[in-house]
Amino acid sequence: MEPARTESYHSGFVGIVGRPNVGKSTLLNYVLGEKVAITSPRPQTTRHRILGVLTREDAQIMFLDTPGLHEPQHTLGRYMLEVAKAVIEEADVLIAVIDARQRLTDADERMFARVRHTKRPAVLALNKVDVVKKPRLLPLIKQCAATNIFSDCIPVSALTGEQMPVLLARVMALLPTGPRWYEPEQRTNQTTTQLISEFIREQVLLATHEEVPHAIAVLIDQVEEREHVTAIEATIFVERPGQKAIVIGRGGALLKEIGSVARKQLERLLGRKVYLGLWVKVAPGWRSNERILRELGYAGTSS
Repeated sequence: MEPARTESYHSGFVGIVGRPNVGKSTLLNYVLGEKVAITSPRPQTTRHRILGVLTREDAQIMFLDTPGLHEPQHTLGRYMLEVAKAVIEEADVLIAVIDARQRLTDADERMFARVRHTKRPAVLALNKVDVVKKPRLLPLIKQCAATNIFSDCIPVSALTGEQMPVLLARVMALLPTGPRWYEPEQRTNQTTTQLISEFIREQVLLATHEEVPHAIAVLIDQVEEREHVTAIEATIFVERPGQKAIVIGRGGALLKEIGSVARKQLERLLGRKVYLGLWVKVAPGWRSNERILRELGYAGTSS
């Protein structure tokens, strides 16, 4: 398709960056009006760079959701950090996200330094203001504005939508003129198989606790389109037998619950009935196992 372009049309890549668990994926889902990135209360839920496309009459914005900036402890963590750093360097505009409920952390300060270094146009989103009293918010806004890194520092709630139109308008104003690269109906570049894997992993994250979420991965073994149902077989990887026992639950109860909730979400995603078979496999140290990481789609983990 020849990219559509006019002199007044704007387009560009907008990187959403910040430390883990500040609401980057919730922000992406809100601006798109649909779910393309999974969310959970667990840090480091996002592991890949996720493209979300918003097409309007006057602009097309390609949002890039990123893993949280963190200190990596294994090969997967190094991959995630490299993904986030690459987006900061490559995006046309950056949305830096912090948690407005907290003071600036060392991780926030390191993220600010990366944004300053790129010299990219950047907007700061102080997220989760729906649970922050306004008098507590003002000193944080002043502190962030004093860095002179951001064109705007905007308090928002990606959960409720508060001030999100303002944030979007500020980002739009920073976009360069350019072509429309994607068809208007396209929302993401993720494949159906990738979305299925992520939707299942989300339910495992929401159902488990302590150290289990970080050790979870989901591999789609088979997707078969039958006459009246889509049959999906998936393997949930964990690193230790104790984690396997937690995911399965007493008498298989937790795994059954995970499968039931995930199946309903997948039926909404696919628009048809779904059969979902889940298996749990112990793969010690999979987060540093190059072969398993490649199977799971974490390209470039050997670098």
